[in-house]
Amino acid sequence: MKTAPDWLNQQHDRADPNPWYSLYMDSVTPLSAEIKQKWLTDSRRPSRQYVLPIIRPLARGMIIFLQLIKSLLPSWRYSKALHRVIVWGLKRFASPEANEFILRHFHLGSEIQQFILDNSGVTLEPLHFMRFQTLDELKDDAFLNHDLNLYNFITELNQQLQAQGRSLSASAQLDFSAITDGELPLAPLPKGRWNKLDIQSAIELYTPVFQFFLSDDDFWRSVNSLQLDETIALYVARLIDDPLPVMLVNNRHPLVPHSTLRAGFRLVLHGLGTEMLHRHLVLLKRESAKSPPAPL
Repeated sequence: MKTAPDWLNQQHDRADPNPWYSLYMDSVTPLSAEIKQKWLTDSRRPSRQYVLPIIRPLARGMIIFLQLIKSLLPSWRYSKALHRVIVWGLKRFASPEANEFILRHFHLGSEIQQFILDNSGVTLEPLHFMRFQTLDELKDDAFLNHDLNLYNFITELNQQLQAQGRSLSASAQLDFSAITDGELPLAPLPKGRWNKLDIQSAIELYTPVFQFFLSDDDFWRSVNSLQLDETIALYVARLIDDPLPVMLVNNRHPLVPHSTLRAGFRLVLHGLGTEMLHRHLVLLKRESAKSPPAPL
């Protein structure tokens, strides 16, 4: 039986309001109550308050150091080792909530891309639509393929649209079959003694690990992929004829590359933006199910 965290059971005190409870009660942010509760519970972990301020400057210093090393060895990479190291660390140190959000991200990203395809009239060659249920499944170059998938999706979608002489446009009848409304099929996640590291701290810690094991081009491509959040949101906004999806993401314009130093923080924004965009589509799916189909 699931029990609510202590901060959720506290009475509201106007003289000393609980900031986590206020964020939970806010209904503007499009997240389900369960996901928002897990996100805030993870954000309240001591690691985010006491460990993250130490990890973040050290990780950014390591990124600068590794950039100098990569200038001498730009093509060196060992992606298999990268994914094994990350999975090993996630299983032993990351919190259950952090691991769940990481696995959810692959599902949600795949569903959003499939939603775009289903409503664009475009058929692409099979992509790496990943629906991992366990952490061990991430060992098969999951993070690298995730980035490749995004670039290939955007490139090939627009190649097809340009060849057909058209662009994405709103449809009177949207196909929401790709969007899951409910729990995702995830296996039980580790809840050991040391699984205490919040998702923000874990991502900051693993960003220089990504850089070390990937080639210089791979790492820059991965970091720059974070700026494509707006691109995907614009696709969805056109299809549903609503600008809100663009307001749910915040990684800035894709034509203005960022430094790699804040990649960890921006990756957290990427994950949360994907959660909110998917939730918005879930709510639209529910509204669509209530409405009669448009006349032909």
